[in-house]
Amino acid sequence: MHIRRLTISDAENFLALNKKLDDSGFMLHDPGERKMKTAEQRRALVKLNDDPSTIFYVAEESDQLIGFIAAFRGKLNRNRHRASLVVGVDEAYRGKGIATHLFQKIFGWAGDNNLLRLELTVIENNMPALKLYRKMGFKTEGEKVQSLKINGKMVNELYMYKLL
Repeated sequence: MHIRRLTISDAENFLALNKKLDDSGFMLHDPGERKMKTAEQRRALVKLNDDPSTIFYVAEESDQLIGFIAAFRGKLNRNRHRASLVVGVDEAYRGKGIATHLFQKIFGWAGDNNLLRLELTVIENNMPALKLYRKMGFKTEGEKVQSLKINGKMVNELYMYKLL
């Protein structure tokens, strides 16, 4: 397994990974909801790669993308010290330390860029993710009540943070 920056040439594989992750039911998109095509993904990656406040790392094995972590840093003086994270690992590769390695990579990036706070949200019943985030030092700071509708049921999200 190798961790590296996401590149524009990854557009097709990154889109495929995201569609797999959507199928898990724990990401923001419903299964099958992501309608983006490869050309659109490529254009989106061009914009992301041109934005110095955003970084994506991917985990790759045998030329296949198996996970990612993204950080979206604040752009203003008042919030430049923090970044919001999104992380996902292909279900077939979960429990193998991939997310831990991705977090370690983003922690290094955060330190190099003088960030003081990382934050993320998680669906309250995603126990494997909650366990991972707590292991990585994240703490729950609040609950976003009925913030998502999943399979017709209202679900809460938890706000989590880590101070660096």
